Amino acid sequence: MAAADPSDATAPGASVAAACHDAGLVRLVATSDGGALAATGVLARALAAAGVPFQASVRPLPGDALGSGTDADVTVTVGASGGDAALADRPVSPAAYAAARELAPDAADPTLALAGVLAAGAAPGDDPTTLAEDAATADVIREDARAAGCERRPGVGVPTADLADGLAHTTFAHAPDSGDADAYRAALAERDLPTEWTTETPEDAGRRLASLLAFDAIRSGGAPPRAADAVERALRPHAGGRCPFATVEGYADVLAATARRDPGTGVALALGHDARDAALDAWRDHAVAVHRAVGAAETSRYDGLLAVLTRTGPVETVARLVRDFRSPEPAVLVIGDGEAAAAGDGVNVGGALRTAAAAADGTSHTRGDTAYARLDTSDPAGCIDAFREGLA
Repeated sequence: MAAADPSDATAPGASVAAACHDAGLVRLVATSDGGALAATGVLARALAAAGVPFQASVRPLPGDALGSGTDADVTVTVGASGGDAALADRPVSPAAYAAARELAPDAADPTLALAGVLAAGAAPGDDPTTLAEDAATADVIREDARAAGCERRPGVGVPTADLADGLAHTTFAHAPDSGDADAYRAALAERDLPTEWTTETPEDAGRRLASLLAFDAIRSGGAPPRAADAVERALRPHAGGRCPFATVEGYADVLAATARRDPGTGVALALGHDARDAALDAWRDHAVAVHRAVGAAETSRYDGLLAVLTRTGPVETVARLVRDFRSPEPAVLVIGDGEAAAAGDGVNVGGALRTAAAAADGTSHTRGDTAYARLDTSDPAGCIDAFREGLA
């Protein structure tokens, strides 16, 4: 297949659509994050509508799946390069949405595409260029989502109408009471705030709910200045547009959780199957594990780096939350059992983790300002030293 012109921002979506259009079988291989999972769903729904058979899977390291035997005419990697065709930009769902509009315009789901943008870490406002480098497609997503009934409202971006449940289990923020629904239920009662969001909930209550979450996220003495910006992702959410959850931000959070905790359920959800309850269960389980790991993490601080050891926590989500809400340093390395993840603020953690993985005969993959590796972690000190060398 001819290489796409890098000067053409819409080329990835158009080239993927062209590669898939006449294929007898398309295999979609996504990285294990919410943005790539959403993009896979956007593209898969269009393939189904166009009558193109497909298979979809989620892999932490998509390269592991590329060498296996397959009857697919085209393998599309989503969130990474390496396939016959690839959607590798971040956020990836705008390019997937462009491809879907080429394949089956009526099947392109702007709400799912918007959830993918939010899952990738973007906080889109009225300026479409905040959605992606592809401003034209970003504008289309925004306008199509609005036409479908998706609007912003006061409040917090959680997937459930039960606000204590949502506040306790969101992974868009970490606060002292994260993971404890009873604590949030008491906090709501103390402030005379509603426990459930309905269409009748006053806008003032929504603003006070947002203030509660924002204050909780930054009230710990260990919260870095970036926490105030990070928590904005969960405030004044998008809702409506046939979203299967209370907010699109909540949809994004569930996609991210299932991509890591229960990929099979995540794929079913992204494809539009009846997987809401199972996905919410995975989201809660993921959140409890993450927040416990952040709270109980063993940390070591170095110049420019906070290293974290965890035995049970999902390393990628732990790395992001520690960076955003706990770390005084711009880089975070989380070492788990046979895997590690890194998150950075203005530093190249992908290159550093690649160095650490190579030193331990491992494999890594970079996703924007985060990275993941599968490697030998029996010598955590050696992993940290190699990572620091890669940062230098």
